[in-house]
Amino acid sequence: MAALPGLLTAGVPLQEAQATMILVHGRGATAASILMLAEELDRDGFAYLAPQAPGQTWYPYSFLAPLEQNQPHLDAALATLENVLAQVAAAGVPAERIIFLGFSQGACLASEFVARHARRYGGLVALSGGLIGPPGTPRVYPGDLAGTPVFLGCSDVDPHIPAWRVEESAAVLEQLGAAVTMRLYPGMGHSVNEDEINFVRQMMETLTDEQ
Repeated sequence: MAALPGLLTAGVPLQEAQATMILVHGRGATAASILMLAEELDRDGFAYLAPQAPGQTWYPYSFLAPLEQNQPHLDAALATLENVLAQVAAAGVPAERIIFLGFSQGACLASEFVARHARRYGGLVALSGGLIGPPGTPRVYPGDLAGTPVFLGCSDVDPHIPAWRVEESAAVLEQLGAAVTMRLYPGMGHSVNEDEINFVRQMMETLTDEQ
């Protein structure tokens, strides 16, 4: 399978990985910038893959905008994650050893992808993000997350991600069968904190310790 244009990698080679993390950057950022998080997580046995959005944006409008306003970009972005997942699977890494991690717009995209392709994954980490769509969007997703560990972390006053959408996303993912942990941090900015990093490390340790 040909490598995706703009796909960056770090950690161990994919064919040698005990587990894999697919990292999805935010609006205006890059694959290289989100891969810096891999250095901080620093877990042996992991391969890290980070796709690059065209023009550094996965879709043009807010994740709360009507879905049709973000088309065809949203479908293309979801297809990119599907292609990365297929590349990981082709290397022999099963879905239950794959963690999706995204920040901001990337967290929204990763959450929506996992909900639309529900199965047992190694985990979903949505840092300052939630499911995509305006208030009242139907949340009827096929599939079953079958106990997939999910972590949703966000400020309670994030200027881009309202707390109610994080709470709604947690409830929907739980209904899909995920084991959800949600943490809203009082007064935090649109950023990542040490508590979130520590939780992700624990999630990663679970996958590599099982080997």
